[in-house]
This record gives sequence, structure tokens and C-alpha cells, in this order.
Amino acid sequence: MSDHLQKSKEHFIQGISRITNFWGFPKAMGGIFGAVYLSPEPLTLDDMVIEVGVSKGAVSTNIRNLERLGLVHKQLKLGDRKDYYTAETDFWKIVKGILREREKNEFDLAIRTVGESIKIIETGPNESGDTETEKFYVNRMNALKQFFDSLDNLVATFLAVDDLRTNMIKKKFLKK
Repeated sequence: MSDHLQKSKEHFIQGISRITNFWGFPKAMGGIFGAVYLSPEPLTLDDMVIEVGVSKGAVSTNIRNLERLGLVHKQLKLGDRKDYYTAETDFWKIVKGILREREKNEFDLAIRTVGESIKIIETGPNESGDTETEKFYVNRMNALKQFFDSLDNLVATFLAVDDLRTNMIKKKFLKK
């Protein structure tokens, strides 16, 4: 591979690593996806170790997460014990997979934690007489809870509309 292609590939992998880290995923996960995405041939775990420069354990852990999110797909080759991976290239499918995963875990946890924090204040005795701070906390927490509820509803609506669109397209093509 020429120097400029190698440099571009490394720069791309670093950029994807930063993006995934920004969204709360490990940098290695982004680097692994970037390497698999830019590979014209399926990659093994050993290939990814070389491409990304992380341990085989880190590759193994992150590739399972990428597979669970639908960002990579495992392929088997007859007569070869190694697993090979290719990248998902349908970006809408990727976004939906990530939103579904995030919706299940992070949104539910965030909403529940904020709601529980409000209940702690509302059910606890205010022995210190610090009602101004209590009101301030409840107002701030309620504002955040409303935001999380709205965001959760927005994601759920987006996913439902996309599922509806997909089902309509399937029905249209099945009639033909």
C-alpha cells in the first residue's frame, strides 16, 4: 500500500475512534470498526490487532460489541477455524442499531436515576429547613427528566416510523 493511502487509512481510523469515544463507546471499538470498514476483504481478529494496535483481548471484546450493535458481521470460511468480519455499510441500519441499544440501556437508566433522585427529595424529611435548595434541585431534576423523556420519545418515534416505512416497502414488493 502506498504511503498516502496508509496515512489516509490511519487518519480515518483515528477519526472514527474519536467519534465513537465522543458517543460513549471505547476508542478501540471505533478503530476496529474503521479498520474493518476500510478493508476490501474480511478481517480476522489477528488482522485487527495489527491494523488498530490494540491487544487481542481488546479486539475480541470490542468486536463482540460491534457485532451486537450490527456494525460488523461474522463470516466463516470452510476449513478455517478463524472468524472473519465485514462491516455493515448501510448507515441507517447502523444508526437504528445504535439508537435501539442506547435507548434500552442509557435512556432507561438516566430517566430512572433522575426520577429516583426526585423521589428521594420528595419522600425524605427536610430536617435542615433548606427548602430553597430542595426546590432548586427538584426544578433542575424535573427539567432534565422532561428532556430525557422527550429524547426517549423522539428516538422511539424515529424507530417506529422507520419500522413502519420498512414494513410498507416490504409489503409493496411482496405484492409484485
